[in-house]
Amino acid sequence: MEVVAHDVLIFGTGLAGLRAAVEIARKSKDTINIGLVSKVQIQRPHSVCAEGGTAAVMREEDGDNLDLHSWDTVKGADFLADQDVVDRFVETSPKEILQLDHWGMPWSRRPDGRIQQRPFGGHSFPRATMAADRTGFFEVQTLYDTLMQYQNFSRYDEFFATAILVENGAFCGLAGIFMPTGKFMMLRAKAMLIASGGLGTLYGFTTYSQTVSGDGQAIAYRAGLHLEDPEFLQFHPTGLVPSGILMTEACRGEGGYLRNSEGHRLMEKYAAKFMELAPRDIVSRSEMTEILEGRGFTGPGGLDYVHLDLTHLGAEKINHALPLIREVCMKFLALDPIFTPIPVRPVAHYSMGGIEADINGATAMRGVWAAGEVACHSLHGANRLGCNSTAECLVWGGIAGEAIVKFLRSDPPLQKLPADAIDAERERIFGLCERKGGEDPYAIKKELREAMDKSAGVFRDAAGMAEGLKHVQALKKRFAGVSVADQSGIYNTNLVNVLEIENLLDLAEALVTAALARQESRGAHSRRDFTIRDDDNWLKHTLVGYTREGPVLSYKPVTITHWKPVERKY
Repeated sequence: MEVVAHDVLIFGTGLAGLRAAVEIARKSKDTINIGLVSKVQIQRPHSVCAEGGTAAVMREEDGDNLDLHSWDTVKGADFLADQDVVDRFVETSPKEILQLDHWGMPWSRRPDGRIQQRPFGGHSFPRATMAADRTGFFEVQTLYDTLMQYQNFSRYDEFFATAILVENGAFCGLAGIFMPTGKFMMLRAKAMLIASGGLGTLYGFTTYSQTVSGDGQAIAYRAGLHLEDPEFLQFHPTGLVPSGILMTEACRGEGGYLRNSEGHRLMEKYAAKFMELAPRDIVSRSEMTEILEGRGFTGPGGLDYVHLDLTHLGAEKINHALPLIREVCMKFLALDPIFTPIPVRPVAHYSMGGIEADINGATAMRGVWAAGEVACHSLHGANRLGCNSTAECLVWGGIAGEAIVKFLRSDPPLQKLPADAIDAERERIFGLCERKGGEDPYAIKKELREAMDKSAGVFRDAAGMAEGLKHVQALKKRFAGVSVADQSGIYNTNLVNVLEIENLLDLAEALVTAALARQESRGAHSRRDFTIRDDDNWLKHTLVGYTREGPVLSYKPVTITHWKPVERKY
């Protein structure tokens, strides 16, 4: 076993992780030693797949303002967002846009040279700051290039983290497998930021890269941290059929239409004012209603769909504002959206919930912060507005980075590693390789994803979720009989896949347990048996704690500072 020590670990190197690393390096004048831990090559996080934009108030002289962005976010969240968190977010986001601009971010520009913004769903002003339809890619590259100005960091690319070690409530280290060597490693540090992204491959039809398996959430959950609001899983209205590749909301922000099989703009019936730019939960439910009532198109493998129609936008606009969308459609479907509508349906896209973290990104574990999609600061509530996610990563990457610098300046001790916990984790990992069970882990994963698609999708009910939970729990029992066929050391992706499936099983159980308990419809959690929002009983955050016997639920109040919940209309 190899043991390496740093001042701080950044677990995950997407937008939030890279932004935090830059903040720590510059605020400390490169005196803090950073360990950058990435499951993939450092420039290949799922953040590069973010397409449409980053939300920020940049046009107050034209009528936008911070209160309006706050209101849009709170209303979009179906009033489950903590409003003090929302205020801090909207105040900080414009500063992040300008900071990236100063670092060389190639924002799209208006003819007058100012940064371009476009409309996005649920926003009452065009505030999606954009770099064509490759915004996340360019943000990651800009942050990476900025980080290269500093030297006091080490990279652990292709490190698969398996456990967070804790002693007396304080962080001790991060255990895992260094894939290029196959060795078990312990990374020690005085502090850690968890910025490892979402859990989208829990579903079969998903926009996520296949590397996104909820590892950070799962190991934090098992280490004793709460998962907050996991039942709120966003379905993006426009996943390309049959692959699930994201057709960015910018398609509708630039003026695209959603049409049913009768050729009608279907949103006229459901959100006559905002139309295609209603929030994602409303648009997804509208599409599924059309499909279920027979006004969709027949798709492969049961993936019936509606049309995303860009043909009226013209070649010049599509090539300027949506070049990636055109390229993807042509490469994956031999379809040119300049001439032909795009087949789309709701697709698993984003976790509003995550590791419970406060307004500064701190978790309940001393020395550990969380930022980005893996975290739940209670910003998005029951439904995230489009382009608030990349902004959240930048905002809390910076906030957590600054908080970690302050923490390290207090000269905290490097906690001693608990030897028994290390031995147990090493035995757990490599014990998998010695099993001779007959269960196929990939069959378990396939069944899990099918169960989640069926029981915890856009529409839910008690019977379906109860059946889904029963299935998940049965799969957890079957997991004890899996074996790892590949016995090699270097780049043992078979072993990693098995560990990923274990993570997904725990997260599925937490999500469905929380969803079954919440007896109301709010945001992305839409129940056919409890069809209305119930503020009297359910205006509260779910907290899920881990035990070997299964998830334990508790609740905490929503912070309301300005706006009382009202009926949500678009």
